[in-house]
Amino acid sequence: MAGSRAYGLYHPYSDRKGGLPRGSARRRPTAAPGRPRLPARTPVAHALHELAALSRAQFEAPDEGEVLRLAMEHVVAAGPYSAEAGYLEVGGRLVPSPMNGQTHALAVGRRLRELAGEDGKVTVAGRPWGRALGLRGPGGLHGYLVVTSRSRPTTVERSLLAMLIRHTAAALSVAFAHRRQREDALELGRLREERTALQRQLISVVAELGYERAVHALMAGVAVSGGGEEAVTRALHSLTGLPALVEDRFGRLRSWTGPSRPVPYPEPDPVRQDEMLRAVAKEVGPVRIRDRLITLIRPHGEILGVLALVDVRDEADEHTVLALGHAAASLTLELTHLRDLADVELRLHRELADDLLAGTDEPSAYARSEAVGHDLHGSHYIVVVQWSNRTADDSFAQTVSRAAAAVGMRSLLTRRSDHIVLITGDRPHARALYEALARETGTWSGTIGVSAASGSLNDLPHHYQEAQRALDVRRHSRERYGTTFFDELGLYRILGPGNDYRELETFVREWLGQLIDYDSRHHAAMVETLSRYFDCGGNYDETADSLAIHRSTLRYRLQRIRDISGHDLANVEDRLNLQVATRVWKIVLGGPG
Repeated sequence: MAGSRAYGLYHPYSDRKGGLPRGSARRRPTAAPGRPRLPARTPVAHALHELAALSRAQFEAPDEGEVLRLAMEHVVAAGPYSAEAGYLEVGGRLVPSPMNGQTHALAVGRRLRELAGEDGKVTVAGRPWGRALGLRGPGGLHGYLVVTSRSRPTTVERSLLAMLIRHTAAALSVAFAHRRQREDALELGRLREERTALQRQLISVVAELGYERAVHALMAGVAVSGGGEEAVTRALHSLTGLPALVEDRFGRLRSWTGPSRPVPYPEPDPVRQDEMLRAVAKEVGPVRIRDRLITLIRPHGEILGVLALVDVRDEADEHTVLALGHAAASLTLELTHLRDLADVELRLHRELADDLLAGTDEPSAYARSEAVGHDLHGSHYIVVVQWSNRTADDSFAQTVSRAAAAVGMRSLLTRRSDHIVLITGDRPHARALYEALARETGTWSGTIGVSAASGSLNDLPHHYQEAQRALDVRRHSRERYGTTFFDELGLYRILGPGNDYRELETFVREWLGQLIDYDSRHHAAMVETLSRYFDCGGNYDETADSLAIHRSTLRYRLQRIRDISGHDLANVEDRLNLQVATRVWKIVLGGPG
């Protein structure tokens, strides 16, 4: 059979190309005259000589199939062996050699599957001895050589066979490596053709294959370093040579690395920012908008920020896009981590703030405040925030928290059904928090109420009511949006939550009862007209404009108010009590109805 032949090798001493030396085991060179005769070569030495020739031929073979073929054809050089079958491992499967015979193919294949990569006995009819020998290299199993013998091999013959197996396995390792090198070389060549002429001159084939791995390794290192947004933009700028920046979802700059940074950085337009985010979110991968290549940081669908490259000359290529994608993945991990920390911190702050507003013991409050990094010693203010276009959910709570931090307010935060509550150690600026929230939300339609200073934690629930009162007074005033401080309310400090409603209702009935009843019976607005008249300081034109009625209509209504109520608006006492009564009616008792 195939294993009985011994040809096909090239040897430097061979007398024909492609074969082992003829008669190498039968004759030895004749010594030259005058030289000592060489000793005759022993059978073992002859076998070693032929195995050495076989090994050289295998290492020069063009591919794995040829290596296996040579081993199968010349296994006889190791002893009384025959090669029943050979297999190569390809993609996790053992592929039989074309030289395999069909007689024992099914039985041998089934036996190899049973061995599962190990060496073992193989039974072949007429062959008392048979082995399946694994061809193993550094990368694992390369294949099998199934060898049989008509007689049991001697110890020396077993050693020679083991040597042949080792050499064949080593040659297969080299052949596999050469094949991978050829495949890599073909891939490198394809990629090299796709690159620009400048990149073909500057980047070697090896660097081309290693570029993505280098980018991934660099960005993975940035992600675990904890360097934040600046570490990401520095790495991205070093990879691309383009200015790299990070903005929050509202368009405010968080980090910039590279030249040409605008100073000051332009204030974002909320409408245009939302349009840009929607446009980028519709696409897969980075999107070019004017001179920027933009990608969103969007874990689980929620936009946490924007990563961009400033590419004025349109120089970005596929490698720039690759680097931007890896940088975005790294930044996503960083911002998600920061978001999770912020959520935990916000929850702890909220629990402490809730207990303080409800009333809690001071030692426990001080200990918990130290744990979350907030100093409760000293005076504190309660700030309540309400915005017309935002519900008091977690998202708006985080918006308020960012705005408060931006204006330097050290605060604890919690939320109620319709407003956000801050407990801060500093008296808020008259407009700073309001303006910061207007920028964050994109609208000025918000109201903020601030309590008087609290010197004791036990007083915080009472000061919370003060902040709510300041908020209510502002909401029911002519200029309903902005910030109002409780200690600047004057008379309105007594009008609000915490007072005796029955007493207030009695006062209102005394001064406005006739007008309220008249309005109820005739579906009129006499009390509202009187309230608006006082709000406008008695100015006829302003009052008429605010009510959207003619000046003469206003005069008629004021005269009817005098007639119905029996009170004289020209009398100082009547005027003061009527004005206070309208304020109580609007702010405390809820106005019409």
